[in-house]
Amino acid sequence: MALFPPADRPSSESRLPLLVDSHCHIVFRNFDDDLDAVCARWREAGVGALVHACVEPSEIPAIRALADRFPEMRYAVGVHPLDTRHWQPDTAAVLRQAAQADPRVVAIGELGLDLFREHNLEEQLQVLQPQLDLAVELDLPVIVHCRDAAEPMLLELRSRHADGLCPRGVMHCWGGTPAEMEAFLELGMHISFSGTVTFPKAEATHTCAREVPADRYLVETDCPFLAPVPRRGKRNEPAYVASVAERMAELRGESIEQVALASSANAARLFRLTLHTV
Repeated sequence: MALFPPADRPSSESRLPLLVDSHCHIVFRNFDDDLDAVCARWREAGVGALVHACVEPSEIPAIRALADRFPEMRYAVGVHPLDTRHWQPDTAAVLRQAAQADPRVVAIGELGLDLFREHNLEEQLQVLQPQLDLAVELDLPVIVHCRDAAEPMLLELRSRHADGLCPRGVMHCWGGTPAEMEAFLELGMHISFSGTVTFPKAEATHTCAREVPADRYLVETDCPFLAPVPRRGKRNEPAYVASVAERMAELRGESIEQVALASSANAARLFRLTLHTV
């Protein structure tokens, strides 16, 4: 099974479970020198699709060029909560035009709230809210960054849900509590697990990985950040999503094939990726 018409891939891939890295940042400069090798490794690892996140609009042309280069890549457009300085009066229009111009745009984001590094909640909300509006307008899911901000994020999404204006989406790089996870699930959100699920002391994340419904979780790298054990502290890359899936399988008492199948099907449904059997 492959997500998109296959690129040149090793024959061994047919023996590997298909994986989707549902959140990556390979546009970053620390991939400049070896991106072809990075690509060869993700294909060898059975990664059949990637969803590239966006932190601010100036990235969009470079991300689009990566999608031209790698046919298995889809991408989002948006403004990260720690990049509010990039929000201008015309930014919503810029994001709308980018999303409407390229069918490979499958989400708005990453957007959200981050009160771990910044405490400008009102400013972050002023950037978050128009992006949520845009996602509803374009019928696209959102990729949500939420760090130390579950309470105000839930308040925002619950208000929208009550009005029928809450977009579907995913809580990316999940690091919240089981109770917080349940609250976001009740709002229709998916939960995405990154390399943090492999960290020995991430007990709350482990519990969430065990308890999340089979039809509501994704796997991701968030590369180049948060490399999973045993590569913790190194540059992360899409191939390492296999380590995330392996740890999810251990925690859930399932096979890697079960986790790959479920997480890829969930990603395909959320981001409207086309599945092909080969």
